[in-house]
Amino acid sequence: MLPRMNTKDNQSKTSFAGERIAKRLARCGVCSRRDAEKLIESGRVAVDGKILTTPALNVTEDQVITLDGKPVAAAEESRVWRYHKSAGTITTSRDPQGRPTVFEKLPHEMPRVVSVGRLDFNTEGLLLLTNDGELARHLELPQNAWLRHYRVRVHGEVDPAKLKSVATGVTISGIRYEPVKIEIEKGKEEGTNSWLAVTIREGKNREVRKIMDHLGLQVTRLIRTAFGPFPLGKLPRGGIEEIPRRALREALGKFFEKDKKKK
Repeated sequence: MLPRMNTKDNQSKTSFAGERIAKRLARCGVCSRRDAEKLIESGRVAVDGKILTTPALNVTEDQVITLDGKPVAAAEESRVWRYHKSAGTITTSRDPQGRPTVFEKLPHEMPRVVSVGRLDFNTEGLLLLTNDGELARHLELPQNAWLRHYRVRVHGEVDPAKLKSVATGVTISGIRYEPVKIEIEKGKEEGTNSWLAVTIREGKNREVRKIMDHLGLQVTRLIRTAFGPFPLGKLPRGGIEEIPRRALREALGKFFEKDKKKK
């Protein structure tokens, strides 16, 4: 059994050097910073052979980090992929219910990646994946949030006045949602079903579905068509394509500049 690290003994060496262990794990693509903290608290992470008991620790490039006894690879250059998620898959690495996960569907040659936010089980369309958990966190922060665009097929009577009622935001079950833009796609009616174009900024849990329910509409299909400047385009269902480095830098210049200064 590995010894447990006394972070107070290590503090003098690392307080003014390196970076927080959870952030390092996130940059290495292990998981998000929040999930990294959970891994540490459960005793699965060790530094230089000593198990951590708290994420309140800085680490340097010279220290060896292991997860479940296996070395964590050094952080690589930040990369992002567009992935066309199918309905009937869950955005998690493991599912207690045994449902198929997004990560099981990825090509074997893919590096370890995390998702930028999530799409629920029955939602399809664009999902961004990255090998940099810190970048994923940056994209998910409310102040950095990009617009998310969806196509939504709904069942029920579509009332334009009701659609406009959420244009300045809405509170549902005590949760405040920021302004939502909803437009009817003309000529896309399918019997009692209609297609709507929906744009949101926050991406809270099941936000689009809850707003449609609030408007008295039943969602029969939900597709994310774009996340910020990155469109789903003609990417086939289950398809994956890396975003070129130049396009990343154009869209995320501030993030890369900040990361460069820290180095």
